[in-house]
Amino acid sequence: MRPIIRQLRPKQWTKNLLVFAAVVFAGKFLDIDSVFDSLLAFVCFSFIASTVYIFNDYMDIEKDRLHPEKAKRPLASGELKKSTAAIVALLLFSVSMVGSYALHPTFFVILCFYFIVNALYSVWLKHVVIIDVMIIALGFVLRGFSGAVVIEVEMTSWFILCTMLLALFLALSKRRHELELFAEDPARQRKVLEHYSRGLLDQMISIVTSATIMSYSLYTATVSDDVQMMWTIPFVVYGIFRYLYLVHMKDGGGSPERVLLDDKHILVTVVLYALSVMFIKLYY
Repeated sequence: MRPIIRQLRPKQWTKNLLVFAAVVFAGKFLDIDSVFDSLLAFVCFSFIASTVYIFNDYMDIEKDRLHPEKAKRPLASGELKKSTAAIVALLLFSVSMVGSYALHPTFFVILCFYFIVNALYSVWLKHVVIIDVMIIALGFVLRGFSGAVVIEVEMTSWFILCTMLLALFLALSKRRHELELFAEDPARQRKVLEHYSRGLLDQMISIVTSATIMSYSLYTATVSDDVQMMWTIPFVVYGIFRYLYLVHMKDGGGSPERVLLDDKHILVTVVLYALSVMFIKLYY
C-alpha cells in the first residue's frame, strides 16, 4: 500500500484546498452543509488529481528515471507495477466522477474538463512554451470555481483574476527552478525548458508578481462590502516576497506544496491570512 499512497501524491492535495476558498470568502464557513459539500468536493478533486498524476507518471516513466527526485517515484523506480497503477487510477476516476455528479452536475462537467485538459497536458501541451504554465494556472482557477459551484455562490471576476495570476506566479517559479536544476545537464531537463531562459522567466515572474499584488489590492479597495480586506494585503505581499526569496536565494520553488509544508514563514503567513479573512467575513 505504501507505493500506492506515494503514487497518489497526497502532499500535492494541498493545492485542492483552494476549493474551500469560496466557503471562506462567501462567509459560509460556519454553515455545516456548505463546509461538508466543500469537503466532498475536495475529496473528489483530490481523487481526479491523483488519477492525473498516475497518468502523467505512466507517460513519463523513462524521462522521470533521469530526474534526481522524480526517479524515486513508485512507477519510475519500479516499486509499483503499471497494471496496479492503472487499476488504482480507474477506481479513483470512477469514484470522483460519481461523487462529483452527486454533488452538482456542473461540478461533474468541471472535473471532466479538468481531466481532459490535464491528459492533453501530459501528452502534448506541456511541451508548448507559455501554454504549459497557463494550463497549470487554469487548474487552480477550476479548483476555486468548483468550490463556488458546489455551495452555489457567485464567483467574482476579481477572485478568478487573482487566482489565475497567483497560479502563473507559482508555475513560472517552478519552471525557473527546473531550469536552474539542470543548468549543467540540459539533456535531462523537460523539453519545454529549451524555449525558456533565466532572463525570460525572471521578466515574466516580475510582471506576474506586480499584477498579482495590484489586482489583489484593487479587489480589497474597490469591493465595498469587503473594504476591511485591505488589512490582509500585507500577508499577500509578504507571502509572495518570501516565495521569491526562496526561489532566488534558496533554489526553491520547484514544488509549491513542499514550500507550504516545509517553510514555516510561508505556512504561518497562509494560516494568519486565512484566519484574518474569516474574522473579517464574520464580523464585518
